[in-house]
Amino acid sequence: MSENRCCCGCTDENSLKLGKIIDKYKGTRGALIPVLHEVQEVYGYLPEDILKEISEKLNVSLAEIYGVVTFYTQFSLNPKGRFKINICMGTACYVKGSGDILDKFKQKLGIDVGQCTEDGKFSLDACRCIGACGLAPVIMVNDDVHGRLVPDDVDAILEKYKDL
Repeated sequence: MSENRCCCGCTDENSLKLGKIIDKYKGTRGALIPVLHEVQEVYGYLPEDILKEISEKLNVSLAEIYGVVTFYTQFSLNPKGRFKINICMGTACYVKGSGDILDKFKQKLGIDVGQCTEDGKFSLDACRCIGACGLAPVIMVNDDVHGRLVPDDVDAILEKYKDL
């Protein structure tokens, strides 16, 4: 188990959780994806040092782990913000202007797709379809759906989450 310790010498709470997750699945065939899901729940993303530890403890090559993590879009190698903004870039949304909405979010937040603001409040991602084509263009902020958007709506959306 990872021995990340704080200044007083106690073991980091996330390291304890990581150890329990690995112990739960150790020796279980096909456990990589559930382990990655649970670890991402703990850390909010999949840090490189944690992937190395998973590789060692589960005896799975780091190449295989990266193959899984980069193939499935639900996994992230980068930290996510408290508010995860996901812009739908599916056909219906794109045709109705989601590219311009994405550009406006990038400009206002000062980050690119896959990045997180320095304060950790917002992260920005793009996806292929949210499944709300009738509301195109659509974004999600965490579990909140915002539809029929235009770029001028971006300021109000950010303001809504700014002080939460």
